[in-house]
Amino acid sequence: MMREFDLVVFDWDGTLMDSTSHIVHAIQQACRDLALPVPARDAASHVIGLRLADALRRFCPEDRAEQLPALVDAFRRHYQANLDQVTLFDAARETLETIRAHGVFVAIATGSSRAGLERALGVVGIAELFDATRTVDECHSKPHPDMLLQLSDFFGVTLSRTVMIGDTSHDLLMAQNAGSHGVGISHGAHSDEHLRQCQPRAIVHSLPELSSWLQPRLG
Repeated sequence: MMREFDLVVFDWDGTLMDSTSHIVHAIQQACRDLALPVPARDAASHVIGLRLADALRRFCPEDRAEQLPALVDAFRRHYQANLDQVTLFDAARETLETIRAHGVFVAIATGSSRAGLERALGVVGIAELFDATRTVDECHSKPHPDMLLQLSDFFGVTLSRTVMIGDTSHDLLMAQNAGSHGVGISHGAHSDEHLRQCQPRAIVHSLPELSSWLQPRLG
């Protein structure tokens, strides 16, 4: 099979980093700190991947909107606690190394802040496996296509030869909006049903399964 993709872009939280439960816990604890209604797990996990303030605004009632900055601060405090105990999904490094061995570009597009991504990459020690990264500090939040547009332009790769890998509908809608391809991975924040609604090229259930799907398409 001829090469189909020249650029493979990964989401971070819930796709490569097994951080969904950690983020959900931080959202729920932050709401408790401010005596706000505590969202159920599904509601908290659904906002993962969005810009932090946009995500947390959904849990801050309009009549208490002035508490949003404090909610963001409380989330960050809980999120950073025990962050060093959050790990990569199984076979993450091996999957990335296999993709890179095909000579394609590998990047990250994440709803995390620049500081948050750099901190996480430092904890798990795989920064050298990415050719570029984009965060909400440099780009519009998902599902706006800005991250993929910037990465495509940076590498000189057309969007039709770019594939976005993510665990949320925000990732797959970003790919749709950019005119690139999308692949959902079901081990993170959103269910198979939510992912399928975005009509991805495929849905895989683990990183080794993703690697098997990608390799024939990388030439």
